[in-house]
Amino acid sequence: MPSTPQALQSLPPAATQALHTLGENLAIARVRRRESQRAWAKRLGISVPTLIRMERGDPGVSVGIYATALWLMGRVNALPAVAAPAEDKGALESDVRGALKRRAVRSAASVEARLARGTRPKKQERS
Repeated sequence: MPSTPQALQSLPPAATQALHTLGENLAIARVRRRESQRAWAKRLGISVPTLIRMERGDPGVSVGIYATALWLMGRVNALPAVAAPAEDKGALESDVRGALKRRAVRSAASVEARLARGTRPKKQERS
């Protein structure tokens, strides 16, 4: 029996739960369409045991199989949104922190340049 890759053994609990829920949702979709496991597996191009693993949320099942199941349901268009850059809060926060640092460096350089010229900083007008 092949060993389980380290990455699959150390999945965060939230990722494990998300896959479990996805698998359950795919099983519900199949049942609501009154499709047997055998027929659904054939449409997916996989074996029934692989379908069962997918419906349990097994992380070892190929993402391509999950994508094909979503396609059969008419929901594959939701897949790209999973990693949409606009929803990547970690990267957005990093971008903001970087912009704030660059602004602080430019502001400090501007003050130093004004001091070197012997001019005073302009007062901000209130609106």
